[in-house]
Amino acid sequence: MEAIKNSDAGAGGESGAGVIKGSSFRDYWYTDIREITGIRDMLEGSAERYAKNAAFWVKEKKGAPYKAVSYELLLHDVKCIGTALIEAGFAGGRIAVMGQNAYEWIVSYLSAMTAGSVVVPIDKELTAPEIANLLRAGGVSTIFCTRGECPKLDGIEEIENLIVMDFYGDRTDLDTPAPDDDDPDLLTWRKMLHDGEQLLIKGDSRFDEVKTDPDELAVILFTSGTTGNPKGVMLSQRNITTNIMDVCRICQVYETDKTLSILPIHHTYECTLGMLLVLYRGASTAFCEGFKYISQNMREAQNTFIIVVPRVLELVSGKIHKEIVKSGKEKTFRRVMKLNKALRKAGINLSRKIFRSILEGLGGKLRVVITGAAALDPNIIREFEDFGVMVLQGYGMTECTPLISGTPGSAPKERYRKAGSVGAVVDRGEIRIADPDGDGIGEVLFRGPNVMMGYYNMPEETKQVIEEDGFMHTGDLGFVDPEGWLYLTGRKKNVIVTKLGENIYPEEIEDEILREPTIEDCIVFPYKVSGEETVAIQILPNAEELREALGHDPDERETLAHFQSLVREFNDGLPIFKRIRSVFVRREDFVRTTTRKIKRQDNPVSQETMYWDD
Repeated sequence: MEAIKNSDAGAGGESGAGVIKGSSFRDYWYTDIREITGIRDMLEGSAERYAKNAAFWVKEKKGAPYKAVSYELLLHDVKCIGTALIEAGFAGGRIAVMGQNAYEWIVSYLSAMTAGSVVVPIDKELTAPEIANLLRAGGVSTIFCTRGECPKLDGIEEIENLIVMDFYGDRTDLDTPAPDDDDPDLLTWRKMLHDGEQLLIKGDSRFDEVKTDPDELAVILFTSGTTGNPKGVMLSQRNITTNIMDVCRICQVYETDKTLSILPIHHTYECTLGMLLVLYRGASTAFCEGFKYISQNMREAQNTFIIVVPRVLELVSGKIHKEIVKSGKEKTFRRVMKLNKALRKAGINLSRKIFRSILEGLGGKLRVVITGAAALDPNIIREFEDFGVMVLQGYGMTECTPLISGTPGSAPKERYRKAGSVGAVVDRGEIRIADPDGDGIGEVLFRGPNVMMGYYNMPEETKQVIEEDGFMHTGDLGFVDPEGWLYLTGRKKNVIVTKLGENIYPEEIEDEILREPTIEDCIVFPYKVSGEETVAIQILPNAEELREALGHDPDERETLAHFQSLVREFNDGLPIFKRIRSVFVRREDFVRTTTRKIKRQDNPVSQETMYWDD
């Protein structure tokens, strides 16, 4: 592919200069794309093409074997629940869906949307007051909720209709109450399924007659402000379907593929890429039973691809290396890795045979990993590629439904060489770098049909992030290389500016220092010493690695001394203005989002959570 120059990369923006168009990368894109305009169009098209294929793999209870749910049955269930919503008078309004990753969750989401409702996914980890605040802000009166999360909803006045998602997988007699259902007035998913099915048998066609406009509001996703005035991202069905098709141009997904759902389903990353995209391609999804069951479920499901955050890959990589050290085969492993690289350079790819035992530990059939939501160490990317597993990095945000760019599956050499990049902008999108500095680093702006409709009831906030020409401010800093691939350097709001005007990007320092095994996680942040802004770091120790490194369980004094020594050594390789002046060691984990990202603003220095030298 020819190099793309910023000065002539295509039209757009005020002058057209500096715009990188996704269409410039079409030599990379997969072309087997089925055009869709809405969610019903996608679902019915897949049910017609892949009727007998498994759409989902579910367990009736923990520890049970996975059972297939076909596309034909999925569409039937969506129609049943959708018809029951219409009959009950719930359709057409705002309907929330909350709970653990489950078949019932995605069917409720699909049913509500295709029955003409606006869906409001809710994070099950929120507190009762936070949930009430979001329901109030979104104008929600009806909510689907998994049984285990229902106690959080007690006393929330906004809820007029509660539907308990409690299906047990036994379809032989839907008239029979669930085993622990002792409340005849309780409205359950099982009852809705039964009632909708009976209506369909009698010829009820109201669900099929519902017409939805793909450009009207379909989903409200609250990204922040769970107390006070919440910020709700408004998405249309066209936002979603456009992004689904663009992601499939980047990553080839086959109808024989199977994924394992791990990330929170209310998040657009998991919902759009991990659920809807899979359904669009006729592939299938197995539901993970919990974070600690990932390895076990991978072996049971034998999934071929997986969508994760970097932390999952980091843990898997660490576990692999620990096993290698434990077996005493470190030298052999290094020799084999070197041999495999040489063979690949010669055009001979035996990676999956050479590293068969490692792949068996990952279920045996894993071929693709999609990772996003945070930066991933390029060395880990290259390592998995050496094992024969394709690693595709994605970059996006909820406001973009979510994908903005991704590393193309059809470009193995470029992916390997550019492992630090988040790839090429999506086919129907454009990016430009605003106000680049001398190194070409500036804020990433994005424009495309997957950009949100705006923030719900927040016109001023919407104007602040979306310019008149359609470009959206992402708040992320980055640059593009001569071939148009995007690299991120950090968040605009996280930049530390010294008194001499030098910019320090915390993420850049964090990526380097996290290579130290005894550090589980960290954040670099500005900290005032004698009135001067300096660079500081909070470190979360890896207790197991620290114990091995020191030969015993260290006390707080020894732990602090260990990390201070590491930071002094690390500082030797940094320019003076970037050097870390203060080291804080955490006693407990960081406050995080549900996708395991650290909430920087919610982790202030506190003697209750960390210790340091005064």
